[in-house]
Amino acid sequence: MSKNLSNTGEEKHPATTPTPQNAAVKGDFAKTVLMPGDPLRAQLVAERYLENAKLVNNVRYAQGYTGTYKGKPVSVMSSGMGMPSMGIHAYELFSFYDVDHIIRIGTAGAINAGLKVRSVVAAIGASTNSEFANAQFGLRGHFSAVASYRMLKTADACAQELGVPLTVGSLYTTDHFYDASGASIAWGKLGCLAVEMEAYGLYVTAQQLGKEALAICTISDHVLTGESLDAETRQNTFTDMMEIALETAIRL
Repeated sequence: MSKNLSNTGEEKHPATTPTPQNAAVKGDFAKTVLMPGDPLRAQLVAERYLENAKLVNNVRYAQGYTGTYKGKPVSVMSSGMGMPSMGIHAYELFSFYDVDHIIRIGTAGAINAGLKVRSVVAAIGASTNSEFANAQFGLRGHFSAVASYRMLKTADACAQELGVPLTVGSLYTTDHFYDASGASIAWGKLGCLAVEMEAYGLYVTAQQLGKEALAICTISDHVLTGESLDAETRQNTFTDMMEIALETAIRL
């Protein structure tokens, strides 16, 4: 656990920062940022794994920390919920803070019978019901959002070294947390492993800007069986995913 978790995320004058969504200045973030949706998971990663972690952003409670892991700079910052929030924060980190890689560490609901609660999945690509890419680029087709192969290959190797089973496949990224249509079941039948709300937006943003991204998710609930874990468990115990992401970060 970090012994020097300093709280400086709101001390800078807004005029010195590149964006109103982030209190950090250029140079505050490492080249690789781990990005959970939950700000308390960002805080947990900083406190448990990073040495000399410093809070560099807390605007709208999107907690961002930078420290070192095994002697190498790593940052962690919350994305919030959904593609619009992820899209804003990822775009700004890539464009204004010289970040090169973002690793999403989030939760997802299994829509594949072969997965169990607490399984860890890495997304080679993401499908969606959103107009995120089409609206942004005026595309007349459907954009295929994919991970960085280099990051995915590295994460897979790290998982093997850690002894953590990692299932690689496609995610279904939805705009709707409460979905009465049951569409996620149909996406599962087409091979998607799990449903979540951020990966597609992250991948599109990275591809747009020529950067690299990877989504690693832990299964927190199972759409097919109804099994689910509570919020505190999701926040505090998904350490396999965190450790794969951290080991990946220091090898990029």
